[in-house]
Parts: sequence; structure tokens; C-alpha cells
Amino acid sequence: MTDRALGVCYYPEHWPEDWWAEDAARMAACGLTWVRIGEFAWSRIEPRPGRLELDWLDRAIDTLGAAGLRVVLGTPTATPPRWMLDRHPDMLALDREGRPRGFGSRRHYDFSHQGYRAECARIVEILARRYGRHPHVHAWQTDNEYACHDTVLSYSPAALAAFRDWLARRYQSPQALNRAWGNVFWSMEYDSFDQIGLPNLTVTEPNPAHVMAFRRFSSDQVVAFNRLQAEIIRRHSDRPIAHNYMGRITDFDHWATGADLDIAAWDSYPLGFLSDRLEEPEAHKRRFLRQGDPDFQAFHHDLYRGVGARRSGGPAAGGRWWVMEQQPGPVNWAPWNPAPLPGMVRLWAWEAFAHGAEAVLFFRWRQAPFAQEQMHAGLLRPDSAEAPAHAEAARVAAELAALPEPARRAGTAPAEVAIVFDYASAWAWQTQPQGRDFDYFRLVFEAYRALRRLGLDIDVIPPDTADLTGYRLVLAPGVAALSDPFRAALARFGGTALLGPRTNAKTAEMAIPVPLPPALPGLAATVARVESLPPGVAHALRAGGSVHRWLEHLETTAEVVEETAEGHPVLVRAGRLRYLAAWPDDAAWTRLVSDLCAAEGLATAGLPDGLRLRRTPTHRFAFNYGPEPVAWQGATIPPAGVHWWPL
Repeated sequence: MTDRALGVCYYPEHWPEDWWAEDAARMAACGLTWVRIGEFAWSRIEPRPGRLELDWLDRAIDTLGAAGLRVVLGTPTATPPRWMLDRHPDMLALDREGRPRGFGSRRHYDFSHQGYRAECARIVEILARRYGRHPHVHAWQTDNEYACHDTVLSYSPAALAAFRDWLARRYQSPQALNRAWGNVFWSMEYDSFDQIGLPNLTVTEPNPAHVMAFRRFSSDQVVAFNRLQAEIIRRHSDRPIAHNYMGRITDFDHWATGADLDIAAWDSYPLGFLSDRLEEPEAHKRRFLRQGDPDFQAFHHDLYRGVGARRSGGPAAGGRWWVMEQQPGPVNWAPWNPAPLPGMVRLWAWEAFAHGAEAVLFFRWRQAPFAQEQMHAGLLRPDSAEAPAHAEAARVAAELAALPEPARRAGTAPAEVAIVFDYASAWAWQTQPQGRDFDYFRLVFEAYRALRRLGLDIDVIPPDTADLTGYRLVLAPGVAALSDPFRAALARFGGTALLGPRTNAKTAEMAIPVPLPPALPGLAATVARVESLPPGVAHALRAGGSVHRWLEHLETTAEVVEETAEGHPVLVRAGRLRYLAAWPDDAAWTRLVSDLCAAEGLATAGLPDGLRLRRTPTHRFAFNYGPEPVAWQGATIPPAGVHWWPL
């Protein structure tokens, strides 16, 4: 394990060179030790094809290193320069309507374009050779925020050619593909892979098997693009490699991408996410306007801790992960952009550390006075005066330094509760939701939130987990098709497992399986039919709370644990396996998971609204997201307050 550390994102190419040394000295004085650079600098690294200008980057790295800072060097492939488009005019992705995603911002490339991949391999090779053993370059970042701005799915000629090749390798013959996809329906059968198009611009919805195959292909393209860069870097460097994922992005499989990386990082913008990426009631958004949702950041911390373990094959609790970009003030991209409540920048950093982060880097050092992100706050204002977050970052650095040695180490206490997150299920339910508001992320997140409200530590685990040793409670809501390794792990599991709704409801080719779902060994239950419920329609549960959005009608002889007021079973049990046949509301979720914990003897806590807990190997932390002080375990925790007790 490594010591926890703070850092910042810096763009030396944005500032006069005679500012660099002073900036570096001020970063070190603030207590920052990491600095990420380079991920958007291709036009300065190679201003003309083949004309490399790396001396300035040498000087920037040396200047930062001389101040004691460790550099994370980003590959610049997220922002190809304008001359690249002249060289490869067909490298742009096309949207669903066939329109090009043009030059003038960023991420203007198609993952399937072989010419651009070759250019990326070339520039990464140049950087890796030059800086792979540099004494001040201590880590790497590949590209930047894969999938940002809806850039995974492309409907370009390059994507079409690559998709046809992918299909040929997967199915071997058009006849096998026709059978797998059920193309006899509506006379959709193909005689050749060259006849197959992309699943857009159809008269009505395309075949869901076609869509799902395209989603799998598109994810594989991201994984291959990232692997190309990671393999090149590893030939020249033994420093860890990271990528910075994003919040609530399911367009590609992060577990698969993580298998090629040493560190999973993500970019945490709590206020932007609350405004832009969560369907919460307006009262909730007003209450947490300046703090962010109490569970959204924690979910991603736990998710990326698991993704960070993918390459090592170790337990989710031991994964290496960072926050590569932490919001320090108002952002520029959400519908509304409030300022954080005083203390929240400190809270967000400490919460990440409590969930096992090795490093938290603030975005950015100095607010840019130009271009698209000029309204995005930094640790410094555009005039170089300290912004409010600077003092909070310095306070966290001082608090870290004051901890005794064992407590400074990154890590978490073992969790006894796990929840499965499956990207393929997200694609499946986007492809055929059956109800407009059936969203896989939302289903999993609401289950996670119920666990967090009880003060529990949680691991997020992949859908092919083969060993559940150490857990006493495992939740797997909404997994479209259970993997063979996870089925085997469930058969050996000695704790309580809750699956559903929609478990095993589709084959890998998006067909309804027979036997009908959930088809769980030992559980005498069959989903006879399903219904999606529009907003405002719910079925009360006899024990309290209600179910909404999704309801399955079960034929079952299993023990009924929960039923609606009309007598429909919604939770059935066989031994320690439970199947949930509906989507609970918050009250029902909390009661259901409380009962599961009680059955397993797991200690829970009824937390005040907005208070959340997490244990490390040495301490228990409490975080107050609420706008008023709360009393807990003999301490009064102010708004945006953090408190910790030794274990």
C-alpha cells in the first residue's frame, strides 16, 4: 500500500514558461505531491506532422520535478490536432443520424479508424521512449475520459467495416448469425456479412440482437484502443498506468478496460452530477445543491476500487484507484453550477481516501481565462490569487501529514456486503427497456444507496466474480444473463444473495430464454409475464413501502417473503437465495436490505439524513452531506464536516 496523497491537474502549455517554477513551488507549499500534465497537448508536442517539439515538455517535467512533484504524463490522443484531420479526413465519428462529430472541441475521433490508431501508437511510442524511465514521471494516463460527449458509438464507414469483421469472427457464417439473431422475423436474413449495416436509420427499432452486438463491438473497440497504448507504454516503462473514467458512464465495459491498467481513476464532480446525471426529486436536489448526492461519489469510489483490482486479479477491496479530477468549485458544463458549501472540497477528498483512494488530484491548478472551460473553477483564480478550494486542499494535506504512519496508508477495511455491476446489462436494458424509465444504473444505485443508509461498507464486484468468500450479503439486481463463474460462486456461497428483478431475462443474443427466467437452481419460481409501470403508478407492499416502474408476475411454490397489497408475490426465498420480482421504492429498499442484514447478523446503523460512514483499516469516518449539524457517536459534525474515530 502507498501513502495517500494530493495532486492537481496542470497545463504548462497554457501559461508563460516563466510562471512554471512559481506554480510548482506554490503547489508544493500547498501540500500537493502529484501533478498531471500533457493529456491535451498534442498540437504543441507535434505542431506539424512529424515535427516534434518536446524540449518544452522536458523543461516542464524537470521544473515540476525539481519542486518535489511527481508527474502523471497523459497520452494526448483525446485531442488530435487540426492537421490530423487533413491527413485522415475520414477519422471523425458519425452520430446516429450520420452527421460527423467535427473538429473544434475534443474527442473528435473514431475508435475504429485504423489510420488514427496508427497515429496514436506512433505518438505514444515517442512519449514512452522518451519519458518511460524519466525520474520525475511516476505514472501514466491513457487518453482522457473515454466515452465523454457520447463518443463510443460511431456510425461511420470505419465502424461499419470493423463491425462486419467483428461479426464474421464471432459468428463464422451469416447463417449462424441469422439463427442467433432470429432474423427470420420480418425477413431480416442476410446472405453475406457485407450486407449487414449498422443499427441506425431503420424505419422502426432495429433488431435488439443487432443493437446488442453493436454495443459489444463498440465496447471492444474502446478496450482494444486502450490496450494498444498500455502495451506500448509497458515496453518502455515500469510505472503504473491509469485511465480516468467518468461518473454514470456505461457505454463501454470498464471491467474489461481495467484488465490492461494498473490503476482505475475517475473524475469526480459531485455538484455537476447532481444537477446533470441524477433523476432525483427537486427537494433532494435543493437540499444537496452545494454538497452533491450523499451516495453518488461513494458508489463510484467503490466501483473503481473494484475495477482497479481487475489486472491483478485480487479482491475488489484491494484495487488501486485514484480520483484523477476532483471538483474544486463551480464547474462549467452542468445545467446549473453552484459553488460548493464551505468544507465540501475537504469532505470529498477525505471520503475518497476513506474508500481506499491512493491519490486525489484537483482539477485544475489555475482557472483558464479562455476557451470552453473558462467558467470552471480551479485552486487559483485566473489572476493567480487563491480560490476558496486552495485552503481546503492545504488543510487536507496538513491533516494527512499529521496522521501516524499506519493511518496514512491507502486502504479500506474488508466489506461484508457486495453488489454486482454489469455493463452488458446496462446495454441490454437500454436496448429493450420495455419501460421508458427502466435504467440499469439507477436500479443498482438505489440498492447501493439503501445499503449505505444503513452505515454498511460495500464492495462493487464484476458480473463474472468466481469467489464470494468473505461476503455475507451479495446483491445482484437486474443482471440480464448470469455468467457461469458467478452461478458457480452462488452455488458455493454461504451467505444471503438477493437477485432480481429481470435476472436471466435475456440470452446473450437478446432473446427470451427457455426455461423462463429467473431459472435459478433450487428456486421454484417462473416469471409468467412482466409489466412496466408509468410514473405515478405503484403497488403498495403489505409490510410497508411500494414497488414501481417494474413488476413481474410469478408462478411459484417457493416461500413468499413479500407481496403486494393485492397478494402478488414480489420477494420469494429458497434457503438463503432470494428473488426480487419488482423495483422497490426507497422505503421498501431500506426495509428489505435491513431484513437481509438482520438475517445475516450484520450490524447496521440508522443514520441521520445525509450522514454516511466508511471504515479504513485504522479508523471509522463519518461524512455529513447535510446542510445542518448532526450528532453521532458523541460528536457533533457540522455541515460539510468530516469526523473520524480510531478503530
